[in-house]
Amino acid sequence: MTKTTLICGSLAFDKIMQFDGRFSESLLADQLHKINVSFLVPTLRTEYGGCAANIAYNLNMLGGDPLIMATIGQDGGEYLERFAQLGISTRAIRTIGHAYTAQCFVTADLDNNQINAFHPGAMQFAHENNVADAGAVRVAIIAPDGSDGMLKHARDCAALGVPFMFDPGQQLGRFSGAELIEFINQASYVAANDYECEMLMDRTGLTLPQIAERLEALIVTRGEKGSDIYAGGERFEIACVQATAVVDPTGCGDAFRAGLLYGITNDFDWPTTGRLASLMGAIKIAHQGGQNHVVSAAQIAQQFEAAFGYRY
Repeated sequence: MTKTTLICGSLAFDKIMQFDGRFSESLLADQLHKINVSFLVPTLRTEYGGCAANIAYNLNMLGGDPLIMATIGQDGGEYLERFAQLGISTRAIRTIGHAYTAQCFVTADLDNNQINAFHPGAMQFAHENNVADAGAVRVAIIAPDGSDGMLKHARDCAALGVPFMFDPGQQLGRFSGAELIEFINQASYVAANDYECEMLMDRTGLTLPQIAERLEALIVTRGEKGSDIYAGGERFEIACVQATAVVDPTGCGDAFRAGLLYGITNDFDWPTTGRLASLMGAIKIAHQGGQNHVVSAAQIAQQFEAAFGYRY
């Protein structure tokens, strides 16, 4: 049986700028109705981002077989070259020639306040991709992407009998209660943080047990408190793995999901799957950016054994 994991989600560039001052000193409370400000940003860095790419990057390090289904813009050539260098297939990535790749522009000040602007660009055309074109896959994930694309890919997976994980993330607020119930009913797994889970219950009118009973597993992450996996009528409490350093949480959730997907494709039990996911999040948080940590599959296995006392 194939172990290919289809990853439907966004590809993006993150432009991160640092302002060596405080926004509060440039914004006048009584003049907020007519803001016209400019910030000098001496430092600028570009990070490779997007949920699909972050998940694929981590799954590839684990030794999995990720297949990204996403849309990229006319400026995406360097991203495609990066995937080629990493050995990640690009055959299901569609280039939208009249759009730019999705981009997030982040300006941070000395107090870590941020002013962000997000341009969805090619992501808005995610619905032009068809899951059927991916070929045989073991499991899929519907990660944050263009909302039309997320709806279509979930329906595609359901029609084809492909089990998938619904990961609404920051796109959750764009869906109605009825649409969210449709996602849940079609999915085999749902992964969300505790805030998103509360929002999911509020929008659908379903309780946590009612959501869990419709799925093979409901995974709820709780930050430094670890995570809970509800599966088969049981609740598995997964503790956090202590990170060597806490540098940047960007992409930690995506690394966590890569661990979940690797466990699913290799038929691990849920405690082992959750612990591997927790380890991947801890490895990621010790590095800046979503795709700058480098570790081999063998090293991950060694760290897992050291943390939990057994091999997966």
